[in-house]
Amino acid sequence: MGCAPELLRDIPLFALLDDEELAVLASQVESKTFALRERIYKMGDLAPQAYVLISGRARVSTVDEDQQEVVIDEPSKGEFFGFASMLEQTPHQTSAVALEPSTCIEVSRDDIATLLQSKPHAGMDLLTTLGRQFHASQNLVRVRASRNSNEVIERETTFGERIADSVASFGGSWVFIILFGICLTVYTAINVALDKKAWDPYPFILLNLFLSMLAAIQAPVIMMSQNRQDTKDRVRGELDFEVNRRAESEIQGLASKLNLLDDKVDDLVDLLRTRKS
Repeated sequence: MGCAPELLRDIPLFALLDDEELAVLASQVESKTFALRERIYKMGDLAPQAYVLISGRARVSTVDEDQQEVVIDEPSKGEFFGFASMLEQTPHQTSAVALEPSTCIEVSRDDIATLLQSKPHAGMDLLTTLGRQFHASQNLVRVRASRNSNEVIERETTFGERIADSVASFGGSWVFIILFGICLTVYTAINVALDKKAWDPYPFILLNLFLSMLAAIQAPVIMMSQNRQDTKDRVRGELDFEVNRRAESEIQGLASKLNLLDDKVDDLVDLLRTRKS
């Protein structure tokens, strides 16, 4: 039980402690070693401890509603992970695994309380840690919002829908209008020039038949493309709703934890003031 005080000295959160306080804290926390791919904790586990990475590499991830793994963070040396769940004493919302042989310091809520009693200003470092997690959540929302909609739409697109999109895109362009106008002009000019030998003399009944057939085919293809555009808008709307709901949940959870931590720091400051007086 316990760890060497020298391990704690390089951790930014504990940099304010003097040698005596470091020794007290070192006697409470515990150093743990994890092998390659060894799980540090998994999502849903009760969270009596958080971890500080001392050496090696770790990955913190979660699983979204599509059962896909989403990487939340890869903490560097001296950074906390599993911190918010430890403070709130709720099950872990993420999983952590060692990407290489790693050493971590296991810290409990009581250890943090002891730290804040000794150095109340260390609470700002705790808020900084939560702030990093909040920014990581924001970045995750932005990345997944810009990636998922296109992936889902492309995955659901059939071959016929791709053809309909191409026909609608070409049929609604100036290139089609110009080429079609040139073809009509050439067709009518040739038949007028041939006079009685023309295969489709004025009033160009065969041309009208072709145009009617083209309109009859083109109209449902364009409607198919419009229906697909409505489907795209609906998929994007549903994904935007899911992203906004996740973001709202994350923000509410982080705000609650920040408020809880702020209250705890205020309580400790009041306690220290009472003892001094």
